[in-house]
Amino acid sequence: MRRILFAFPLLAAASALVSGCIDRPAPSKRQPTRSANRPQSAPSRPELRQCLATLTAQRAIFSPVEDRWYGNACSTVGSVKLAALNTDSATITVSGLGPVTCAAATPFAAWARYGVDRAAQQILGSRLVKIETYGSYSCRNVAGTARRSGHASANAIDVSGFVLGDGRRITVLGDWNGGTTEERRFLRVVHDSACKRFGTTLGPNYNAAHANHFHLEADGAKFCR
Repeated sequence: MRRILFAFPLLAAASALVSGCIDRPAPSKRQPTRSANRPQSAPSRPELRQCLATLTAQRAIFSPVEDRWYGNACSTVGSVKLAALNTDSATITVSGLGPVTCAAATPFAAWARYGVDRAAQQILGSRLVKIETYGSYSCRNVAGTARRSGHASANAIDVSGFVLGDGRRITVLGDWNGGTTEERRFLRVVHDSACKRFGTTLGPNYNAAHANHFHLEADGAKFCR
């Protein structure tokens, strides 16, 4: 088995052990081989500037991250460190994230505000104040394959839970099947909302490896499970 190099050993190992993310299955058509030193589709500077402008307009609190290539088709290119999102009446913090592509951060910001926060208010009667994640970048393969995960290019986020303004904490692991009727409905609504914004969205109904998180990936695949 080929040895996998981790760019951030402690963070990547913890994320892999806790989330066990397998990602979606390989598409039927053969995929082009990525360069060991460059990602398959690094964003152009104008494209990245436009994305950063969009993220700023979404009132996100973030800082750009310097492009880095780690070899073995692992990179953090066109990425940001996303810390929080401002809304009209609250700030939604985001925990656990490392570098994440701007292309993934912008739909995440829209999902947090218009998908998760609205669902929290309408279904649970409280504002969203925090999104908990298992991270974003991790230099690893899709489990059981030789294909790189979306996490290897910082293009995916694993979301594990949500904290509300009234102090309630809703987790994918604890409340997808075990929560109240309203909590279960909330999680399914926000999962379905993510499917409209991300290429690949995976949750507990996909397989056991996703019992504790939603895998959100900006890959244009239109794969929702």
